[in-house]
Amino acid sequence: MTETTETAGVTEHRAAPSRRRTPGTGTGGGAGTGPRHHGPRGRLLRRATPWLFLVAPLVLLVTFTYVPVGNMIYYSFTDWDGVSPDRNFTGVDNYVQIFTRPEIFRVFFVSFYYLAASVAQIVIALYFATVLSFDLRFRNLFKGILFFPYLINGVAIGFVFLYFFQDGGTLDSVLSWFGVENDHAWLGDPASANTSLAGVSVWRYTGLNFVLFLGAIQSVPGELYEAAQLDGATRWQQFRYIIAPSIRPVIGLSAILAISGSLSVFEIPYIMTTGATGTSTFVIQTVKFAFQFNKTGLASAAAVVLLLIILLVTWIQRRLVPDEKADLV
Repeated sequence: MTETTETAGVTEHRAAPSRRRTPGTGTGGGAGTGPRHHGPRGRLLRRATPWLFLVAPLVLLVTFTYVPVGNMIYYSFTDWDGVSPDRNFTGVDNYVQIFTRPEIFRVFFVSFYYLAASVAQIVIALYFATVLSFDLRFRNLFKGILFFPYLINGVAIGFVFLYFFQDGGTLDSVLSWFGVENDHAWLGDPASANTSLAGVSVWRYTGLNFVLFLGAIQSVPGELYEAAQLDGATRWQQFRYIIAPSIRPVIGLSAILAISGSLSVFEIPYIMTTGATGTSTFVIQTVKFAFQFNKTGLASAAAVVLLLIILLVTWIQRRLVPDEKADLV
């Protein structure tokens, strides 16, 4: 429809306002609300949707993590041998044995070798992650070389280095090329054996820390590096004032993994020495309790104690060095 008006002999056509009713408007002139999604069913569906996606992961987590932990705690109060259906309740007797037998806790001294190796891992990984985060030739090749040992199966690594350290093996052959004659058995006494095994762990796990540090460094905004270069900052100053504060949470995570890993070492020493010559760790000793001496109850108590020690150390570390967001701008 149009309305026609005449003004000073000029005919003007003007469109009249449309009277079409939009969907959802009421007959009484009120604005419509459209489909209602805010009812009780809609609210219930919105609340239930995240849990529907979490059902499968939660079932797997409970089945393969919390249920075994609960069974382990139950077994730690029994004298179960791991085979017999009889499980006699013994109270805290297993825990009393653990805390009153010095030879059980003496194996924790071996963890100091691996703790020192973990510090070396972190330092080496942090150095290479910092260097390779800058523009460098063949840096992708070096990244692959550093990360490759972590991809190898631990059993294969154990056998490789078993031949590497044996008498007349690879290490002795390499040393002989440089005129160094060695008749010392690398895995023959506790000091050299634990040092050698800790060196293997450095070679294997440096790549994991390297990848963590590299990813954290690459997440730092590039504008900070550009501003630092314009101000004449050296590489060391960029690391000290930009990189280190930015990746502090990742360094803390690596420290937690290092401490927990040094307390629960198992794979490499078990394959290479089976815990002989003073290389037994707490986990190796726990495995022997369960499968060699058929004391699954005592082994479960030892596992619970190890879990509590790791949780306590982690809590202390988090209290002493809390995570703080770095303010770099």
